Amino acid sequence: MNRTSFIRERRPDWKNFDSLLSEFGSKKKRSSLTGDKVSEFSRLFRAVCYDLATVRSRDWGRDLEEYLNDLVARGHNSLYASPPGRPRAMLRFLLTGFPQLFRQNLRYFWISLVLFVLPGVIAGLLVGIDENYVSYILPRDMLNQMELMYSEETWGARNSDSNLGTGHGASMTGFYIMNNVGISFRCFATGIFFGIGTIFFLVYNSIVLGTITSYLIVKGHSDNFFNFVFAHGSFELTAIVIAGAAGLIIGHSLVRPGPYGMMASLKERGFVAIQLASGAAVMLFIAAFIEAFWSPSPFLNQYLFLKHAGGATFWLAVVFYLSFAGRGQGAGSET
Repeated sequence: MNRTSFIRERRPDWKNFDSLLSEFGSKKKRSSLTGDKVSEFSRLFRAVCYDLATVRSRDWGRDLEEYLNDLVARGHNSLYASPPGRPRAMLRFLLTGFPQLFRQNLRYFWISLVLFVLPGVIAGLLVGIDENYVSYILPRDMLNQMELMYSEETWGARNSDSNLGTGHGASMTGFYIMNNVGISFRCFATGIFFGIGTIFFLVYNSIVLGTITSYLIVKGHSDNFFNFVFAHGSFELTAIVIAGAAGLIIGHSLVRPGPYGMMASLKERGFVAIQLASGAAVMLFIAAFIEAFWSPSPFLNQYLFLKHAGGATFWLAVVFYLSFAGRGQGAGSET
C-alpha cells in the first residue's frame, strides 16, 4: 500500500474520530454520549495510534505525521485526562470517602501506629531512667533549645506577648505546614523502597519525639509542653501515622504484588495510598492552624480549662470522624 491509497482508505476514520473528539470535548455533549459512541471512540483511537506508527515507520511526510499526532494527542487527553476537580467532590471525599478508605486499610494504620509509638516509649523510658542516655540520641544544642522554649521564663513571656496576633499566627501556620507535611511526606513517599524508608522515618521520628518528651518531663517542663501540644497533636500525630500507613501500603504492594505483577499491584494500591496521604495532608493543614492560633494563645494559657476542653474535643472529633464518618454510604468492606 502506498501513501495515496493509505490516506484514501483511512481518511473516513480520521474524520469520524475528529468529529467524536468535538463531542468528547464538550461537557454538554459528553454527558449524553452513548455506550456505543464511547466504544467507537476507543476503537478509532487505537486505529489512529496504529496509523501514526505506520506513517512514522514508512516516512510518509511530516505534514501527515503531524496531523495524526495531533489527533492522537487530543484523543489521549479526552480518554485519559481526569476531569477538573470539583469542590463538592473533594468535600464528599473528605466527609465520607477518606474515613471509609481509612477503615478499609486499618491494619496498616495499626502497624504504623506501633512503629510510631513503641520506639518513642522505649527511648523515653531510657531517658527517664538515666538522663545521660539523651546525649546518645539527640544533640545537646537541640535539647537546650527545647528546654528554653518550654521554660517558665519563656512561657511567661509568651503569655504576655502582644505580638502573637493574626500576622504572627499566619506566618507560623506556613512554617508548621511545611514542617509537618515534610515529615509526613517522607513517611509516605519512602514506602517506594519496599516499605523500608517508611519504617525508618516512623521509628526515627518516634525516637525523637519520645526523647524530647521524656527530657522535658525530667527537666520539669511537662505542664508547659503538654499544654502546648495537646490540642494540635490530635490532628498532627494521627495524620503522620496515616501517612505512614499509606507508605506501608506502597511497600506491601511491592513486597507482595500478587499474581498480576509488581507494577499492576503498585498502580492499584498506590492510588489508595495517595488518597490516604491526601486526607492526611488536609489533617495537617488543620493541625497547623490549631498550632499557630490555638496552642500558643496567651488568653487560653490563662484559662487552661478552656484549652484542655478544646483539646479533648479535637481528639474526640478525630476519633469519631475516622471511626464513624461515611458509614452506610456505599462503602466497601471495612476491616
